Order: sequence, then C-alpha cells, then structure tokens
Amino acid sequence: MMTIRRAHERGHADYGWLNTFYTFSFADYYDPQWMGFRTLRVINDDTIAGGGEFGTHPHRDMEIITWVLSGALEHKDSMGNGRIIRPGEVQYMAAGTGVKHSEANPSDEPVHLLQIWILPDRKNVKPTYADRSFADVKTGTLQLIASRSGRDGSIAINQDADVFITKFGDGDRFEHFLKPERHAWVQVAKGELALNGELLHAGDGAAVTGESRLAFSAGKNGQAILFDLN
Repeated sequence: MMTIRRAHERGHADYGWLNTFYTFSFADYYDPQWMGFRTLRVINDDTIAGGGEFGTHPHRDMEIITWVLSGALEHKDSMGNGRIIRPGEVQYMAAGTGVKHSEANPSDEPVHLLQIWILPDRKNVKPTYADRSFADVKTGTLQLIASRSGRDGSIAINQDADVFITKFGDGDRFEHFLKPERHAWVQVAKGELALNGELLHAGDGAAVTGESRLAFSAGKNGQAILFDLN
C-alpha cells in the first residue's frame, strides 16, 4: 500500500529569512494525521535567505540529519564542532543527553536543505557529530548515507533505519527491495520521480507498507531521499 503526501498538503511557514514546508507536524503546524511515519518524525524542507540564522537552541534524544541541496550552511554546536556544509554533504547529530547548536547561512545566496529527525532506539546516549560528502553519488543509483551499523561508508546512527539519497536524470530506472516487515518513506527534493508507477513531484512524499519492491523511474532530473524503516 502506498500513501502519497503531496507537496501542497504540507504545513508551511514564511518568516522572511526562512521559508519552510513541514511534511509532518512541527512547531506551530499540527495535523494529528501526520505526526511522522514509523521512527521518522520530521522532514522540514527549508530555504534560508542570505544572512538568515537559526540561533543557538537545544535538542535532546533525537537523531538529526541535515542534507544540503544548494547553497551553504554554517553549523556550530556545544560539542565544539563548527564548519560549513555544502551541496551534497550530509551532517548528523545524535542529540542524546542534550546539545545546543546554531545554523546560519553565511552567504548572500539562499541555502536549500532538508532537515530530518529520526527517533532514537534508546535515550540518553552521549551526543555525537559527523558529516560526510556524498556529492559524487552516481546518478540513477541509491547511495546509503546513514545506517545503524555505519556500513558501506554511511554514518552510524542510533536507530534501525537505512537512509539513502539519489540523484537521477530523465529516464533513469532503479529499484530497492524491502525485507519483510520493513516500511519505506520516499521524499522527492527536486525534479520528478515515479515510484511504483505513481508520479511524485518535488516536495511530494510517499509512505510504503506491505510491498517488497520499490521501482523508481525518473521523469525529470532531480534528487530524492529514501528511508527504509522497521
């Protein structure tokens, strides 16, 4: 079974410096039908204007993944980490017992990113940080960026979730198989991508349950992220 969450159905807020779309309930946007999917809690599609900033703020007991699509994002945190994340790079924080961080756009151009929260498999872990570049991912393939084991060069996270990104060109075809009792969420960040025959546009998401094969067919150049969840 597939349930599609269209881009125009998402929550939305425009603060001037931040234009954001909420796939699931977040901040002042609340929809009891969309509180997350399995252990996936947040997908925020953020565009931060030049000079815009999330000031220092706290998190705890959450797996936080940021995928920069365009522009540059400057990160600083209470663990002493600080760097600029660029397109194709993925940043990870296990908030665990508590961490504070800030995110800012240090340039004059907007930065476009997806911020993702995944519920951890246990609470009160020691906060950790990692970042990695996947800018050279081959088009028409699924690149594992995060997993509990950290296999195949992915970032190790505190949840039984495999997270993949893909770049695709018009006409690319590829597939992914879910093991029994696994579920998937697919979020299109840019372009158009058909999933099991259903066309998804930028900003669309789809929950998949009770199916083993995910067949992808690109209709327009773009990028997407796949969550393989327990």
